[in-house]
Amino acid sequence: MSNIQDKVVIITGASSGIGAAAAKELAAKGAKLVLAARREERLEQLQKEIQNDGGQAIYKVTDVTSHEQMEELAAYALKEFGKIDVLVNNAGIMPQAFLFKKKVDEWDKMIDVNIKGVLYAIAAVLPSMRERKSGHIINLSSVAGHNIYPGGTVYCGTKYAVKAISEGLRQEEAISGTNIRVTNVSPGAVSSELLETTTDAETKTGLDDFYKIAIDADSIARAITFAVEQPSDVAINEMIIRPTVQVG
Repeated sequence: MSNIQDKVVIITGASSGIGAAAAKELAAKGAKLVLAARREERLEQLQKEIQNDGGQAIYKVTDVTSHEQMEELAAYALKEFGKIDVLVNNAGIMPQAFLFKKKVDEWDKMIDVNIKGVLYAIAAVLPSMRERKSGHIINLSSVAGHNIYPGGTVYCGTKYAVKAISEGLRQEEAISGTNIRVTNVSPGAVSSELLETTTDAETKTGLDDFYKIAIDADSIARAITFAVEQPSDVAINEMIIRPTVQVG
């Protein structure tokens, strides 16, 4: 029997890309999925796909930038399944441009989704995990959380923050003896709708060219599954997953 069998897993940003791929991969291993995103039609479609393949999934339309909605999501998972074993903190956006272009609204959105959204999700699941002395929080950072490049300054900043939050949480829970595991996953170029969040034409052209090397979201989903299925005394803390030909 898989170590994932019957684990209750919340996935944010589950409507597409890595989130949707992780949901399918984990459901196939016997996890009970709680799918969260803003687009209800996508969530409903994904739920049907998982159920048609014999898996279990429920969903709740959720905006990760709302602390209240994240708390409601965690409460929904506890009401329906009685526990939360894993959080896959996947929701994120990637609008990129040089700083002099002053895309201030986009900076604010990235901070709200990529940093605050991650923190709100952690805050929502941590109390019940600590009470049970069991849990696993998986945060999606990026290779941009390790390497800075022109045009990606603010995005890189948010992903460095996710990496720092992951390590800080890991250390806090390690010294507290809660048995809560923390994994920071840093994908490189991956085929997803994330690229479409960049509105600056000049930057988008460069990204489109770079992303010709992108790997499938299934590759990251398998890595997430690998981290989840480890025995409870083993924590995969950091994973960097690039296309083989990606340099930076």
